[in-house]
Amino acid sequence: MNSSPPRPLVSILLIAFNQETVIADAVRAALAQTYEPLEILISDDNSRDRTFEIIEATVRDYAGPHRVSIHRNEQNLGISAHLSALAMRAQGELLFVAAGDDVSAPERCARVVDYWITRERRPDLIATDLVDMDDAGQTHERLAPTELDAYRSFDDWLAKRPHLIGAAHTWSRRLFERFGPLMSGAAAEDQLMTFRAIISGGALSLREPLVRYRRGGLSRKRRYANVAAFVERMRLSNRHALAEVAQLQQDADIAGLGVRMREHLAPKLARERYTESIFEAKSLGARVRLLLGSAGVKAGFRIRMFFYAACPAVYAPVFWLKRAARGARP
Repeated sequence: MNSSPPRPLVSILLIAFNQETVIADAVRAALAQTYEPLEILISDDNSRDRTFEIIEATVRDYAGPHRVSIHRNEQNLGISAHLSALAMRAQGELLFVAAGDDVSAPERCARVVDYWITRERRPDLIATDLVDMDDAGQTHERLAPTELDAYRSFDDWLAKRPHLIGAAHTWSRRLFERFGPLMSGAAAEDQLMTFRAIISGGALSLREPLVRYRRGGLSRKRRYANVAAFVERMRLSNRHALAEVAQLQQDADIAGLGVRMREHLAPKLARERYTESIFEAKSLGARVRLLLGSAGVKAGFRIRMFFYAACPAVYAPVFWLKRAARGARP
């Protein structure tokens, strides 16, 4: 008798935040997946618009084969903590990341599961290609992130971090269980989970465009109207970077690579701690002492951060010129 193993239960982790105009497309794409057995966890990160209402309306009359649950956070968690919360509730052996402004192809789960099984279920992360999609839903060129098959060790990761798009990632449950939830405030979940996979069961690329990736999402490159807005974003990025460093160090410690990771992260940690300290300093004198005493950070960086913290008006003409240049473009 043919006794092939049963197909594994897999989970889609669909996260949304302030995406009322596009969330219905993302939800319908999840419901249309051809793979079974599948559970779909849809969660709104305390949106300020009608995102959650639209999620409710979109799934209300669903009568298909997939198990669907919806949730709304009482407070905004951010991408990494939000995904971690869903992963802890999910039951699947594979966890598919899905963003509220992107659209998964109907065969996405089926193709990734087949790819995983043919590789004896060893990979801990599988990344597919994507298709660029504009705000109107029109598709454009194919997006091919870094080939992950070449990353086989910590040394490979140290040599060059891969370029990634987390909206097309799938994690194994065991990877998440081994390292635990991502720290609150760590924004680069795609980098963090890929690092975990590289030093664990491996990360591979499936070169098929299985996600339509919408331009202008939450991770888009921003333009700033003035220096104050730029400084606010800089401070947020600093908090994210400190959380990322802490997460990488913790994961490396778990994998027995703590000493080497600490050496690798030392320059970045010094820069981020200097940035945090220079903005939190209460007086000009304290900032001057930091400027002169932080020998482990390059002088140019120290000076630039000093002026952003102590006298941001110095940079105001730069932002004015940028706005003027944008206004002059046809």
